[in-house]
Amino acid sequence: MSRVPTGVSAFPLTPLRDDAFDRPAFERVVARLAAAEVDTISVLGSTGSYAYLSRAERREVVEAAVAAADGVPVSVGIGALRTSQVQALAEEAQEAGADGVLLAPMSYQALSDDEVFGLFDDVTRGLSVPLTVYDNPGTTHFTFTTELVARVAALPNVAAIKIPPPAPDRVEPRIREIRAVIPQNVAIGISGDSTAASALLAGCDLWHSVIGGVLPEAAIDIARAARSGDADAALAESDRLRGFWQLFAEHGSLRVTAAIAEHLGLVAADSLPKPIRGLPAPARQQVADALSLLD
Repeated sequence: MSRVPTGVSAFPLTPLRDDAFDRPAFERVVARLAAAEVDTISVLGSTGSYAYLSRAERREVVEAAVAAADGVPVSVGIGALRTSQVQALAEEAQEAGADGVLLAPMSYQALSDDEVFGLFDDVTRGLSVPLTVYDNPGTTHFTFTTELVARVAALPNVAAIKIPPPAPDRVEPRIREIRAVIPQNVAIGISGDSTAASALLAGCDLWHSVIGGVLPEAAIDIARAARSGDADAALAESDRLRGFWQLFAEHGSLRVTAAIAEHLGLVAADSLPKPIRGLPAPARQQVADALSLLD
């Protein structure tokens, strides 16, 4: 793909079974996303637990995703602590057939803006596929300033900026701020599923969707309505998922989507990498109730 497409970029889990990558379950999940016709499948994002996987496991995830995606573009998270590790992961992802890569600035020591710019500068020089800048302060504890977004967006092969959800009254102003400082051919993507409808209506090109990785049709309905300008339909479809948004806020989206996938029989029980644990029984019942309302 010459640039990150518009619409829904679905972020699937990387399920484990007995502390090993469950490739058959993962391939079923990816095939389901492809059949639903999501616009992109983004593996090894935060929902894909990339930070908990070995380099060999990550290579196998990419190979499995490309094989199961049935032609749907696959983008791959390449975040790691050292620049040389990121570059090696980028090379392996490209060799395995990835159509794009995602990069979040992982760290143990806090990084400065110049250090993060240097990371992206070094990595983009060796790419032959588009890169999405992955601003995810909830997990990386690094927040991109508007100035840094502008610097990074001007680098070669940067195709999109994935932004965290602004406050409700800042959605449209924040998108305008970013649009004003990045090249026109760089897409703006939103994360934070509860904000997605408003952000797409306000001009975001792409939704990096956690719920889309397990309930793709629901995400597609929201995105299509928003992209067509039907605000009432987009917001109504998002409101149908309000129970999930509330659970995301309380327990974190990773645990909730794992519970959804486990409830639907897509993956085995206890599919998350320990020490992360799944939802407690009362919250699992809330997941089942929210799914029954969708039915």
